[in-house]
Amino acid sequence: QVQLVESGGGLVQPGGSLRLSCTASGSIFSIHVMAWYRQAPGKQRELVATMSRDKTTNYSDSVKGRFTISRDNAKNKVYLQMNSLNAEDTAVYYCKIRAGSEDYWGQGTQVTVSS
Repeated sequence: QVQLVESGGGLVQPGGSLRLSCTASGSIFSIHVMAWYRQAPGKQRELVATMSRDKTTNYSDSVKGRFTISRDNAKNKVYLQMNSLNAEDTAVYYCKIRAGSEDYWGQGTQVTVSS
């Protein structure tokens, strides 16, 4: 059984920063890709950023240049540093990993950007 737990969400003013973290635990054979998604009410879940095991990254156009994904393979952790936040970044952020041939999702952490 694999469990993912996100943390670091909260309320932040426009222009501010937050750092999200996600820890994977349980029986994990091999984590290939770690990723962050987000979903706002009434909107589809969207990909934010991904990082492969060799630390190759991909970002959505909406966050490119503002967000940075990183991972600690030894600790099975993935982070999302979010800078220059704006109201459009408000969403529940979900951690996802691909381990072996399976995908696993966290329960999400709320990020609210408001003045």
